[in-house]
Amino acid sequence: MLNSLDLEGRPQDTRVVVAMSGGVDSSTTAALLKAEGYDVVGITLQLYDHGAATHRKGACCAGQDIHDARNVAERIGIPHYVLDYEDRFKESVIDNFAASYASGETPVPCIECNRAIKFRDLLKTARDLGAAALATGHYVASRRLADGSRALVCAADADRDQSYFLFATTREQLQYLRFPLGDMTKQQTRELARRFGLSVADKHDSQDICFVPTGRYTDIITRLRPNAMEPGDIVDVNGSVLGRHQGIAHFTVGQRKGLGIAAGSPLYVVRLDAASRRVVVGPREALRMDRIRLRDINWIGDGDLDSAIAGGLEIFVRVRSTRAPQPAWLRGSNGRYEVELVAGEEGVSPGQACVFYDAPSGQGRVLGGGFIQSAMAKGVTASAARPMVESVRG
Repeated sequence: MLNSLDLEGRPQDTRVVVAMSGGVDSSTTAALLKAEGYDVVGITLQLYDHGAATHRKGACCAGQDIHDARNVAERIGIPHYVLDYEDRFKESVIDNFAASYASGETPVPCIECNRAIKFRDLLKTARDLGAAALATGHYVASRRLADGSRALVCAADADRDQSYFLFATTREQLQYLRFPLGDMTKQQTRELARRFGLSVADKHDSQDICFVPTGRYTDIITRLRPNAMEPGDIVDVNGSVLGRHQGIAHFTVGQRKGLGIAAGSPLYVVRLDAASRRVVVGPREALRMDRIRLRDINWIGDGDLDSAIAGGLEIFVRVRSTRAPQPAWLRGSNGRYEVELVAGEEGVSPGQACVFYDAPSGQGRVLGGGFIQSAMAKGVTASAARPMVESVRG
């Protein structure tokens, strides 16, 4: 007989490790599983030097958050451990974050944290503790398929859905992961937290870039990749110099404000050329892209990737976490893959994720995704786009 986590055995005979960040979501997850009778172990990761961030609103896994997680664990009566993952986090997340900005990209550190830290290193620790599953407070869900494998699906609360940040989750990891909040709304989660008497019931949500104590990500880039903060030219799409900038890391594709130049009509950042330290700006229509070349694909749909997309696969893609999925075609083979957007998208930025879904809304299935290497408008050939690709990835 399967329990509420879709695992064999009674809850009291099932050990579950819960990743506890100190926020309301993961705390409620731990309390809910404990209330259902599971053998719950809470683990909090110390990810960075939290001294300067201890009292900063929005800091994740900083001093106060570790304190809150420990208090919740004591309140619900579960063992709680704090693991020092600072070195791993710096190498896998912070260093990659700075390198990505230096290459003219706009990275998403939460994706790398989930992929390289939580769902790799922490998952291994959970197995070592004899846990049958690792549970998190993410707003996403998983479903058992007919063959016994599991599918990742969007959360019931579309406003809280975090599937974009979890596209890199592998099939093997999905078998072991559980997301108890996937079918709940944020309001329901807070109500549960109040019912369990958790002190974090009304705690604010954490910000995405948790390791930036000052809130200025450029401080970290200046320290780790000073070349990304070297001055250069701001040019229009024809190459004419319009002004100067103090580092490409200050800009992202689609940006309009803060360009520091005067123009008769609105200008947007169209492209970042790291090799020449040029920020290319243009009118809004220059932002619209129709084709996206991808790297580091993770496929969790049915079958193997090349067979699934032979001849092209009609899917829906999200190119930023705040965008709705749009219809597209996925094509390619042997490590070279491209998405063709049916209606085009504005502000497609290298370094962001392009996530695949089987439906445009509701609790659609996540089919995988990849990182954006380059984007092209209609009529631009692959050879013409190659210089941009090389400048982006160095």
